[in-house]
Amino acid sequence: MFAIATLMALVQQVSGTPYISGGDSPAGTDCSGLASWISNAATGRPVYGDRFHTGNQERALLARGFKYGTQPGALVIGWNSGHTAVTLPDGTAVSSGEGGSGVKIGGGGAYQRQFNHHMYLPAEALPPAPADAPPPFGAPPPPAPIELMGAPAPVDPFAPPPPPPADPFAPPVDPMAAPAPIDPFAPPPPADPFAPVDPMAAPAPIVLDVPPPPAPPAPEEPAPFAV
Repeated sequence: MFAIATLMALVQQVSGTPYISGGDSPAGTDCSGLASWISNAATGRPVYGDRFHTGNQERALLARGFKYGTQPGALVIGWNSGHTAVTLPDGTAVSSGEGGSGVKIGGGGAYQRQFNHHMYLPAEALPPAPADAPPPFGAPPPPAPIELMGAPAPVDPFAPPPPPPADPFAPPVDPMAAPAPIDPFAPPPPADPFAPVDPMAAPAPIVLDVPPPPAPPAPEEPAPFAV
């Protein structure tokens, strides 16, 4: 069994091969020869030397594991008594002899209205492409890898709280504006108990809260003498 990417590589390789009735080589082929090549490659047979024609196409496809009808995402081949074409699993149409040309990519493929027979190779019969295989023709680029988020950083219990979020409705701050006036009656800011102390600074005077001594009693006036 061949990968889907291998089928596309084969089609791109033989694209432009001249139309030769009954041909079965890179020198030329007809519509049945092209359908034979693709179905052979999809089922692990030699690409050349095992071709069929529209008269025995049904029996040949059944021997290769094809089923009647169509299926999205499958290799589909359509034909009538005089012509056949292929649609690859990715939707690419391939034919030979249409429009007077040889093998070409494009056109109606297996779903043309003139075809009254359709068979398909189930998608599960086609193995997936290897990891290093080129992408199918016209396929979108693969998505970028998603990076998983790592574990959150541990929280420091002694770290200061984060600043409050900015008010989105507050007016912008003008860096050139004058500073706000100082309120002379505002209480002084609290002293920082952990502020560094200058060892060379003079110590602050110690003020003792001692009440003053009581005043001496006033001298008493002598009593008057009676005469």
